[in-house]
Amino acid sequence: MNDTTPPTQAPVLVTGGTGFLGTHTVARLLADGYRVRTTVRSLERADEVRAAMATAGIPAQVADERLEIVAADLSADAGWPEAMAGCTYVLHVASPFYTVDPEHADELIGPARDGSLRVLRSARDAGVRRVVLTSSFAAIGYTRKADETYDETDWTNPDDSQSPYIKSKAIAERAAWDFVQNEGGGLELTVINPTGIFGPVLSPRLSSSIALVKAMLEGTHPPVPRMYFGVIDVRDAAELHVRAMTEPKAAGERFLATSEAISYRQLSEILVERLGGKVSTLLPVAELTSEQVREAARSNSALSDAVYHDGHIPIMRTGKVRDVFGWTPRDPADTIADTAESLLALGIVAAGAEAVAV
Repeated sequence: MNDTTPPTQAPVLVTGGTGFLGTHTVARLLADGYRVRTTVRSLERADEVRAAMATAGIPAQVADERLEIVAADLSADAGWPEAMAGCTYVLHVASPFYTVDPEHADELIGPARDGSLRVLRSARDAGVRRVVLTSSFAAIGYTRKADETYDETDWTNPDDSQSPYIKSKAIAERAAWDFVQNEGGGLELTVINPTGIFGPVLSPRLSSSIALVKAMLEGTHPPVPRMYFGVIDVRDAAELHVRAMTEPKAAGERFLATSEAISYRQLSEILVERLGGKVSTLLPVAELTSEQVREAARSNSALSDAVYHDGHIPIMRTGKVRDVFGWTPRDPADTIADTAESLLALGIVAAGAEAVAV
C-alpha cells in the first residue's frame, strides 16, 4: 500500500474526467489542494477537461501544476496500470451510459460491470488503498416495497422488469462488492448511491439529467409521467466522494445520497418560479395518466420504469450519510435553478427560447 505518501502529494485518480460528476470532482480535489490524475477515453478530449476547470474557477496555473490527464478506456486494459501508478485513492465516477436503451440489455450491463471490475483489479494490483465507486439509487430502490421506504440495506432485483440501465447499476455494484470480498487483497471499497444528479454544468457535454432540464427549457419535453425522483446537487455529490476517500468509517460501506423526491411536474414548476422571464413559462406541466403511460411504453421501452413507478413517491432514508459525514444536501429547488442558470450562461439554452404549451 502507499501508506507513506501524504494524500495531498500522491495523485488522486478520477475516472471519467469529461463527465458531469467527473469534472466537478476533479475541480473539488484541485480546490482542496490535491494533485489529480484523471482519465479520458482519448487525449483529444483533454482540452475539454481544462476548459471545464476554467469554468469552475480553477486558476490555469493550478491546473497546469496539479492536474494530469491520461488516456484509459473502461473497455480495455491498456492505460490503467499507468493511470493507477502511485495513487492512494481512486474515485471511479465514470460509467457507460446510453441515451436510448440498447436492443439487448447486455450491451449496457456488460460494459458497466466489466469496466468497474477492470478499475478495481487495476487498483488492487497498483496497491491503491481505497476506491470510491459511484453507483446509483437505481441499485437500491427500483424493486418497489410496500412502504416505499429505502436505505442502504435495500437492493434492486435485476430480475425484475427494469430498463437495462437500472439492471446494469445493480449488477455492476454487486460485482464490485463480490470482487473486493473475494479478490480485493485488502483493497477498501466505498460506494456512493446518488439519485438524479443535477446542478451547474461545466461543459456543453450533458448528462441525461441535465438534458432533461434543457428539454424542458426549450419546450421540447412532452407531457410528463407521474414519476418522482430524488435530486442531488453535483457539488454535494463531488464533496461526498472526496470526503469518502479518507473517512475511516466509510470503508466497506455504501451511502444513499439525495435530497427529497420531486416529480417531473414539480421540476417544471421550479423552473417557471425561479427563472421568471429568462425563459418561456410554457413548460410541460401536464401529467400523463396511468393508462397513457402504459400505452406509450408499448412503443417506447424507455418508459418502462415510468410504468413501474407511476404515481409512487419513494421515501429515501439518508440518516447514514448524514451521520457519518455530517452531510446536508442543498435544497433541490436551488439545484434545479442553478442547473438552468448555468445552461443559459454557457449558451446551451437560448434565453427566452420558444416553448410548446401542453
